[in-house]
Amino acid sequence: MHENTPPDAADSTAFARLPLPPHTLANLERLGYTAMTPIQAAALPLALAGHDLIAQARTGSGKTAAFALALLANLNVRRFAVQALVLCPTRELAEQVTQEVRRLARAEDNIKVLTLCGGATMRPQIASLEHGAHVVVGTPGRILDHLERGSLSLEALNTLVLDEADRMLDMGFHEDIATVARQCPKQRQTLLFSATYPEGIARLSAAFLKDPKQVQLADKPAATQIRQRFYEVREDQRLHAVSLLLDHFQPVSTIAFCNTKQQCRDLVEVLRAQGYSALELHGDLDQRDRDQVLVRFANRSCSVLVATDIAARGLDIAQLEAVINVDVTPDVSTHTHRIGRTGRADEAGWAFTLASLDEMGRVGQIEHAGGFTSEWHRLDELTPAGTPLRPPMATLQILGGRKEKIRAGDVLGALTKDLGFAASEVGRINVNEFSTYVAVARAIAPQVAKRLASAKVKGKTVKVRLLED
Repeated sequence: MHENTPPDAADSTAFARLPLPPHTLANLERLGYTAMTPIQAAALPLALAGHDLIAQARTGSGKTAAFALALLANLNVRRFAVQALVLCPTRELAEQVTQEVRRLARAEDNIKVLTLCGGATMRPQIASLEHGAHVVVGTPGRILDHLERGSLSLEALNTLVLDEADRMLDMGFHEDIATVARQCPKQRQTLLFSATYPEGIARLSAAFLKDPKQVQLADKPAATQIRQRFYEVREDQRLHAVSLLLDHFQPVSTIAFCNTKQQCRDLVEVLRAQGYSALELHGDLDQRDRDQVLVRFANRSCSVLVATDIAARGLDIAQLEAVINVDVTPDVSTHTHRIGRTGRADEAGWAFTLASLDEMGRVGQIEHAGGFTSEWHRLDELTPAGTPLRPPMATLQILGGRKEKIRAGDVLGALTKDLGFAASEVGRINVNEFSTYVAVARAIAPQVAKRLASAKVKGKTVKVRLLED
C-alpha cells in the first residue's frame, strides 16, 4: 500500500487524487460520486495508506464509502475467504452498508458481500457462508453466534470496521465486540467510526487499534438547519398536541419519540382516529413487522413513525422533515440523537419538544449541554390546515423475495414495461428474503395492485396486497 500524496487545495475533494485503480474511479463516476465529503477527504488517504483509524462521523456524512473503499482496496478477489468484517448496531444499518459496499464493488468481478444479522434464521446464513464470501456485514450478536458454531472463519481477515461504535456500546455490545475482535488476526487494519466519543470508545481503541490516526470534523448540523421549538403542555394535552403540530406544520415525514411503548401505542391510536397515517416501532414488534414498518416509513408510505429510542437506534431516514419529542428524554445525549435525525444533507428540519412542568429540569439540562436558550411557543399559536396530510406513496407487498430470485429490476420492469406505468409513479423497491415491497403513487395504488396480481414477475404470477393502516 503506497502513501497518498497531499492533494492541491483546488481539487482536494477529487477521488482521482486517491491511490485507487482506474476501474474503481470509473465506477465512482458512474455512481455519481463527484467529490469527496469532508469525512471521506479526511479519512480515505489515511485508511488507504493502511493506518488504523478513529473517525468521528454521523449517519448521512458519507462515512460508508470512506470505509468501504478502504476495505475493497485490501481485498484479494481471487481468494474466496472472508477478508473484511463490518460490525453495525442494527440490522437496518447492516443492510444499508451491504448495499453500498456492493455498489462500490461493481468495478470488480464477483466480490461477494454477505449480511449476517439476528432476526433471520441461521440455516440460510450458514449455507451462504459455505459458498464463501469476501466481505461480511453484520450485528455483533449474530457474528458471535457464527464464530461459536464454527460457520464463520476470520483467518483471512485483513480489515475490521466498527460502524456507529457509540451506538453499539449504548446497546450493550461492548463484550460482544471485544470477543469478535479477539478472534480476528492481530495483523489487520481496524477502522472505527463513531458520532460521539463516550468512555467506551477510548477503551475499545486502546484494546484493539494499533497507533490509530484520529479524524474529527466539525460535522454537526448547523444551528439553522435544525429549528428547535419547545411547547409547554399539561399531561392531558400531550397526545393531542402532537396532532396540532402535524396539522399546523404539515410535515410529509415525522418521527415522534416516546419514552415508553405504551405511550407509542396510545399516540398511534389517537393519530389514526384523526386520519393520520401512523405506525408504531418499539421492542414488542417481531422482526418481520419491524422490517415492514421501516420499509413503509422510509419509502414515504407512512407520515408519522411513533418510536421508542431503543427501537429507533441506527435508523437513517432521508428527507425527514420533523422530529417531535412527545416526552422529554431524561438523557441529554438521547435528545441530541433524536433531533439530529432531521436537518441532514443541508436540508432544514423541525425539532419540537413537548414539556410538562415536571420535565422542566430535564429541559434545563438539555439547554446547559447544548449551550442554548429554549425557544418557547404556545399551543394556541397552532392553527389547523383542515385535513391531515396523507403520505404521497402507498406500499404493495409481493409474496416472494430473494428466495425466489426476485430483484428490484424485475419488479420495475413488470410495472413499467409490461403494465405501462410511468417510472416516476414507482418509488423505492425493497427485496427481502420472502417478500418484496414496492412504493407506488398513492392515487394509483389500488389499480397497480389489481393489475400486478394478474401480471407476471420473473415469468411467474405473484400474490400482491396493498398495505394500509
